[in-house]
Amino acid sequence: MAGVYVPRSPASGVLYGVVRTHLADFLATVDARTDGSGLPPFVTAEFRKFLRCGVLAHGFARVRCGDCAFERLVPFSCKGRAICPSCGGRRMAERAAHLVDHVLPADVPVRQWVLSVPHRLRYRLAYDHRLCRTVLYVFVRALRSAYRRQARRYGLAGGETGMVTSVQRFGGAVNVHLHFHTLVLDGVFVREPDGTLRFHPTAPPTDDDVRRVVARVRRRLERLGLAGATIGDEDADPLAEESAALASLSRAAILGRAALGQRAGRGPERVGADPDAPWVERHVPLHAHDGGFDLHAAVHIEAGDRERLERLCQYLCRPPLGQGRLERLRDGRIGVSLQRPWADGTTHLVFTPIELLQRLVPLVPRPRINLLLYHGVLAPNAPWRREVVARAESEASAVEPCPRSPPADEERAEAKPDRARPKYRAWADLMRRAFEADVLSCPRCGGRMTVLATIEDPAVIQRILTHLGLSVEAGGALPATRGSP
Repeated sequence: MAGVYVPRSPASGVLYGVVRTHLADFLATVDARTDGSGLPPFVTAEFRKFLRCGVLAHGFARVRCGDCAFERLVPFSCKGRAICPSCGGRRMAERAAHLVDHVLPADVPVRQWVLSVPHRLRYRLAYDHRLCRTVLYVFVRALRSAYRRQARRYGLAGGETGMVTSVQRFGGAVNVHLHFHTLVLDGVFVREPDGTLRFHPTAPPTDDDVRRVVARVRRRLERLGLAGATIGDEDADPLAEESAALASLSRAAILGRAALGQRAGRGPERVGADPDAPWVERHVPLHAHDGGFDLHAAVHIEAGDRERLERLCQYLCRPPLGQGRLERLRDGRIGVSLQRPWADGTTHLVFTPIELLQRLVPLVPRPRINLLLYHGVLAPNAPWRREVVARAESEASAVEPCPRSPPADEERAEAKPDRARPKYRAWADLMRRAFEADVLSCPRCGGRMTVLATIEDPAVIQRILTHLGLSVEAGGALPATRGSP
């Protein structure tokens, strides 16, 4: 049973405090180091939007219980793509639910293939989306060939598989680590003589199969002149020409070092690290390396295991940094917990606030760049797509959602003509599904709450908040301290 929703308090969050207190000083330092050119507007806008997220002074929805008349104000969100853990969590839940309910067939197994690229190539891909799509195309083409080859061994000609790729720009150490998580329908679809579209699962890949795929990716990228790309060639660095500050911070974040301040060129302090820990090379099934490229294919979801599949989709779509991983230390520094301990025993990394901001900046993607892509039979214009995704939607239609009444600021999409369900899940559904919290359950009587109105006029906002004795402070970054550069 879902728990009662407890509204968040943005100002009490560790990340909010870091950004609000130190953003102005950080930007002033960057401006001073780059003769005033600073960071691109889309980066600074991401941070400033985050400081408005969840702040009642910027607007809210009035929600009331129909049974006991209890009211609550729900603040608007920033819908940020990289910095805000709350909006990132909502987007994670929304995309995962969409993939499971409307894209990935319920009666088909799924295998995850994860491709990491060399450090020298991550820098170029981080802000060159066309180049990133080129590398992804090479990877997807290699996977498609591997599945078609496997199908031909069983006498299945003309088979096609489908894939969904999440382009992740970050690693567990709050670093720039662009890599590809690709979910592949673990087999091929074939059009039978009677006209039906049938799925044929293929045999699990072997270690040699994984090695062949990664070797093929490396060879093709070498032919394109990409596998030997280097970091930091200023004469041929479009990112440095666009923003020297963003280029410098991106290089440092890829290498795990600070770019500014007294600790420039050094990595963060490690908690739990044993400097004498031996390096142990362990064999990992379905895992291959080749020339700096790394491919892993051991994660497999059986057909019909929708719960585990949704958890995997959430992992693919997760935000760069969860609020629960942050801790403010007594000396003012910020501890960041690792999702898994490193080989040397490291469990936490420790940053100064400015160092943490340096790590977050390169994680902000360019606006209007799609990081969730579809291939094969799941591609938008694929001839078989409608028949394939219908298998997912028939399964989803059997699930009864909780009552929906989202705030008006939540994004909506037009419903397709052949079904009345909205493309995007309602706010309350997502919270209950991903976080086991029932947003529309009244904390007083347990009744259902509905949205009465959304308030956006500044004068009305101030009157309501003042009447209720709530803060009218608009938040925002604190002024820079003197001599911050």
